[in-house]
Amino acid sequence: MIISKTKLILIYLVVFFIIWFIIHSAVIVIDGLTDEIHAADVAVVLGNKVEANGEPSERLKSRLDKAVELYNRGYFTSIIVSGGIGIEGFDEGKVMKEYLMDQGISEENIIVDSHGSNTWMTAENTKRFMDEWNGGTVMIISQYHHLSRTKLAFKKLGMEPVASASADIIEMRDLLFDLSRIFCLLRICYKVLMIL
Repeated sequence: MIISKTKLILIYLVVFFIIWFIIHSAVIVIDGLTDEIHAADVAVVLGNKVEANGEPSERLKSRLDKAVELYNRGYFTSIIVSGGIGIEGFDEGKVMKEYLMDQGISEENIIVDSHGSNTWMTAENTKRFMDEWNGGTVMIISQYHHLSRTKLAFKKLGMEPVASASADIIEMRDLLFDLSRIFCLLRICYKVLMIL
C-alpha cells in the first residue's frame, strides 16, 4: 500500500501533536507538584466545593491547611480567599475565612474575594487588591493541576514573581482526569488516522 505524501504529512502531524500533548500534560503535572515556596506579601487560596452542610470539601480543606502551614512558618502575613457562590449556595470565600479563623488565623489577616468564580477573575481581583496596597508578591495555593494556568494568569496581569504551593491531597479523580485527557486525545487521533 502506497501512502500519499499528503497523508504521510498528516500522520506525522498527528503523531507530533500526540507527543506534544503528552509532554505538555507532564510539564503541567510536574510544575504543579513542584512547590515554588518563597516569602510573599500575600497568599491566594483558590476556592473549591463547599459541602451541603456548609463545611469545606476535603480538597478545599487541603488548600486551606497548606495556607495555615505556610502562614505559621512565616511565608506570608495575609491571605486572600477567593471563590464564588457554589451550587450548594455557600459563598466559598466566607466559608474559607471561617475555616482559617478556626485554625487560629486572625480575621484582619484574611481578605475575602467573593467574586473569584474562575481563575482569571481571581487573578484580576487579586491584582486590584495588590494595586490598592501598592504592589507586592503573591503565593498561589491550589491543586497541582490548577497551578500552571493560575500562575500564567497572574503573570499576564503583571504579578511577578509568583510563588506556588500545591495542596497535600491527590485524589483518584485527579489522576483519572489526567489520564482521561490523554485517552480522549488518543481516541480522536486514532479516528483521524482511520479517516486517512
